[in-house]
Amino acid sequence: MTEPSSGPATGPSAARPAAPPGGQGPVWAPGAALVWTAGAALLLLALGALLGRPDVALLGVAPGVSAAWAVWARPRGEVWVDPGDVPDPGTGELTRSYRLTVPPGCTAVRLRVSRPEHGTTEALVAVPGRRELVLSARTVRTGPQPLFTVEHQGLGGGGMLVGPVGEEPADLVTVLPVGRGMPALPLPRRLRGLTGQHDSQRPGQGGGLRDVHPFLPGDDTRQVDWKVTARRSPRLEQLYVRRTFALGEALVVLVVDSRDDVGPDPLTWGGMHPIRPDDATSLDIARQAAVTVAEGYLAVGDRVAVEDLGVHRRTLRPGTGRRHLDRVVQQLAMVAPEGDPPRRVRPPRLPTGSLVYVFSTFLDPEAADMARAWRRQGLAVFAVDVLPRVRTGRLDSRHWLAYRLVTLERRDRLADLTATGVEVLHWADVDGTTERLQLAARRSHRRPGTLR
Repeated sequence: MTEPSSGPATGPSAARPAAPPGGQGPVWAPGAALVWTAGAALLLLALGALLGRPDVALLGVAPGVSAAWAVWARPRGEVWVDPGDVPDPGTGELTRSYRLTVPPGCTAVRLRVSRPEHGTTEALVAVPGRRELVLSARTVRTGPQPLFTVEHQGLGGGGMLVGPVGEEPADLVTVLPVGRGMPALPLPRRLRGLTGQHDSQRPGQGGGLRDVHPFLPGDDTRQVDWKVTARRSPRLEQLYVRRTFALGEALVVLVVDSRDDVGPDPLTWGGMHPIRPDDATSLDIARQAAVTVAEGYLAVGDRVAVEDLGVHRRTLRPGTGRRHLDRVVQQLAMVAPEGDPPRRVRPPRLPTGSLVYVFSTFLDPEAADMARAWRRQGLAVFAVDVLPRVRTGRLDSRHWLAYRLVTLERRDRLADLTATGVEVLHWADVDGTTERLQLAARRSHRRPGTLR
């Protein structure tokens, strides 16, 4: 987890004093090596004096001098650990640099680096005055994540003296979710606006061919199709124009159920047992799925909004463009359970004609009720199941029965959604989800009367 790199250090740590002004500095205590060295020297000197053996007493001179020199030349300053800037952790790679600055007489620093997902790593680092270390680790979690907790202790006099133990607490960093890419995404039945990348069903300018019609008052002469006119009316008694569809844009609403954040182990669903740090939770999967959908629609100029079922406020209004994608990703990274949210009496009001994606575990009926209500309003709704692949190896008979009951209720809930016209997707099934979305995209792009 550690990757040291030595080199000259610059910055504020280079100007730090060896000891705080007006104080005596930290106390460097004798270590076990100093105690054993001094004890061995005294023992040899005492044995040489008692036995009348100067050669034995001479053996104790060297360790005695070493112990005395270590005490006399002990460090009189403090070990400084300066954290550097945090690079963008968007890919799940957490990296941070630390600059070590030691006082004269300190030759090494004992480090203990810890992080929830990776346990504890200890290292003894030689520091010739200053040194820079780079710590890196990978994480499967997204959202606010702690960095590294660094405990340090200076060693002086060849390890015979130890300084006080210091600690650099872990800062929080936001790990942004990354989409996995989707070849095609469906469109709502009704497009909005007069601009966009999609052909709407309204007559207008800029879209695909609607039909060829005889020229009428008000038609634009630039739309006259001279080839059709020459074929149908050789004497030019009647002009024919090409009429096109108008362009439009889709409005997509991403509804994230942040009330649940469960892992693959059903024993952790009740909150009594912690989730393994190396397991991606349902909220991590929901963030990835929502970012994937948002990237696909915003790439073609559609508008995307974000709703959170865990809070009673609008999270992010519809928008488009690269900057709006950054806002969507940042907002999705920050969604998290906020206590015990009150039950909603009615679903949030969504724009007419929008396409709704509901990202939830569907362990309780609230998200399913919201999806059915939006479907009854005539909106196209996709229910995305973000429950991780469940591990049941640790369940005993009692927990297995409870898990089976919850699973049956959840299965019936998803079946009811399918019966009401809601498309159910299981995000853990990568191939199945991609195939279902591509099929829905082909159906939504197909126009009435076409045979594509």
